[in-house]
Amino acid sequence: MSELLLELRSEEIPARMQVQAAENLRALVCDRLGAAGLTFDHAFATATPRRLVLVVEGLPLKQPDRTEERKGPKRGAPEPAIAGFLKANGFASADEAELRETPKGEFFFAVRQIPGQATASVLPELLAEAIRALVWPTSMRWAETDFRWVRPLHAVLALFDGVRLEGTLDLGDRQLTFTDRTRGHPFLAPEDIRVEGWADYRERLEQAFVRVDRGERRKVLVEQASALAHAAGLAVKEDTPLVEEVTGLVEWPEPLMGSIEARFMELPDEVLSTSMRSHQKYFSLVEPDGTLAPRFLLAADMTAPEGSLRRKNIVEGNERVLRARLADAEFFWDQDRKQSLQSRVAALRAIVFHARLGTVEDKVDRITALAVEIAKAVPGADLDRVRSAARLCKSDLVTGMVGEFPELQGIMGRYYALADGEQPEVAQAIAEHYAPQGPNDRCPTAPVSLCVALADKLDSLVGMFAIDEKPTGSKDPFALRRAALGVIRLIVENELRLPLSALFRSGYAGVHQLPSATGLRPEADAVASDLLAFFADRLKVALREQGVRHDLIQAIFNLGDEDDLVRLLRRVEALEDFLKTDDGANLLVAYRRAANIVRIEAKKDGVEIAGAVEPGVLEQREEQALFQALELAGDKAAAALDREDFTAAMAALAELRQPVDAFFDAVTVNAEEARLRRNRLRLLARIGATLGQVADFSAIEGG
Repeated sequence: MSELLLELRSEEIPARMQVQAAENLRALVCDRLGAAGLTFDHAFATATPRRLVLVVEGLPLKQPDRTEERKGPKRGAPEPAIAGFLKANGFASADEAELRETPKGEFFFAVRQIPGQATASVLPELLAEAIRALVWPTSMRWAETDFRWVRPLHAVLALFDGVRLEGTLDLGDRQLTFTDRTRGHPFLAPEDIRVEGWADYRERLEQAFVRVDRGERRKVLVEQASALAHAAGLAVKEDTPLVEEVTGLVEWPEPLMGSIEARFMELPDEVLSTSMRSHQKYFSLVEPDGTLAPRFLLAADMTAPEGSLRRKNIVEGNERVLRARLADAEFFWDQDRKQSLQSRVAALRAIVFHARLGTVEDKVDRITALAVEIAKAVPGADLDRVRSAARLCKSDLVTGMVGEFPELQGIMGRYYALADGEQPEVAQAIAEHYAPQGPNDRCPTAPVSLCVALADKLDSLVGMFAIDEKPTGSKDPFALRRAALGVIRLIVENELRLPLSALFRSGYAGVHQLPSATGLRPEADAVASDLLAFFADRLKVALREQGVRHDLIQAIFNLGDEDDLVRLLRRVEALEDFLKTDDGANLLVAYRRAANIVRIEAKKDGVEIAGAVEPGVLEQREEQALFQALELAGDKAAAALDREDFTAAMAALAELRQPVDAFFDAVTVNAEEARLRRNRLRLLARIGATLGQVADFSAIEGG
């Protein structure tokens, strides 16, 4: 069994594209190997800034032989048909074809044994096809070529069983011949390197200052950075996305430490970290007490021995660049604080939130009104502070700092609010109103923060649904799914008792008043209904990892009057516990039996089974007992639901098991007497209605 090594060497590939490109290349080649009948043991791909690498192990030296069959005409068919079949398959006479008995008679078959080709002769075109099929998020053409690639492609190294494959890649104006040579680091080892296989390739590139394996390169970067920081009594601030990005920027990571001028340490920590991270890809360092240290780490794609002039020049050069960056940030910091957040609110009218939903100032007005309404249901929420926080929450969008670093919106609003003398709760709410922005983001708990964060997300959801900009399939350009999940977390984790439907309608009223709100869906109730269904789907997603059954959530939502998520989850929990009992499981089976009978008979009669049960028509003891049990259970369940004792409501339903079982054992529903039959069908329908007080049992799976 042999090995295939493929390297596509190019100009620098953007870091964000490397991992997916390597995986796509692996999939494209492996799919084609499978189609060619070439099995293998293992395939893996990796990437550096200047190359994609694929290794496939355990390939055979040749394709397996295969048999090809073609069915021809039936024996005794017209002579031209048989002659045409023989000619098409290269047979001189009918004796060369095989006659085979089938259920439809005796037919001619052309059977050929096709020997497998040598793998080395199959691979070149297969690889060229896979390379041409690789799609990039953005690509380019260069010189006069018609070939598109993310960056100019310099060479294709292709080895099978240690031998160069005889193949080419057509670039349009020229052919790129497959080679057995690569190159190391462009500055430290730019000479050609001949390789014979993956192990040799990896070893020689290591000697040429290229760590090919991405995982190994990341490990070296993290370990060396941590060791360098530890030696200075510091620690690297955790930043996994930055580690991944820097891993894709260097082929030979060499962490170096630089210093930050003392005057810049007066800037907020977030400004320092963001400036270093966004522009320069530097790692922040922290003191043992967690405060930001006046140092930073950079990953040089270069050897720089301790004490060398090269190391000194690299560090000093990066310190100069950072000094200029931080001087800009210092300027924004000083200038922004000369104007209060309150004075900036009017400037928000120059920013369009959405052409049909007005400006950011319009959105702030809606957020303020909605936040005040929410505050009435949030314990400890001060209305004046909620109003102030909502009014100021977007003002930092027109500051110089946020203009330079958009990722600091909200964060800078907090600093500027404190500088303006606003209450700490107001400043905190401004900083937290975008949260949570993902499953790993911390959820606010302060009352004022909760009100503003909820209002911001609900306004976006209501507005977009009102203009029919709902998510479709995998497309969600306005991140409405994330907003809904954020609302769910804010409500559930803080156990807020909020009537969502009423808030949806209030939000719609705010949108409806806009002069620019043309083409709105006219019914607030319709928008609220769609949003509630949307939240039901999001809630299923949010709770799936916790093991909560999605069908039970739907069974409660289907009642149509449950929009309090905290109460809904309590009902779901009680329903789940009930269905785990014998009474619950058996009652679910009985419900389905009753529902099926009612449905079938209603279809047969052509009328809906409706109307009250007539007690005087009940003949048998079992149907009389069931009627009385339904009356009692319905009353008990209704009373328990009113006081939100959902366990008691389920217990009331459990009392139905025995009389329901007895009814089905002893009573014939389809009695000959029409009035009796109709009354018994109504009794069965009453089972569904009674259970339907607690949940829509038709939505429950299993049982």
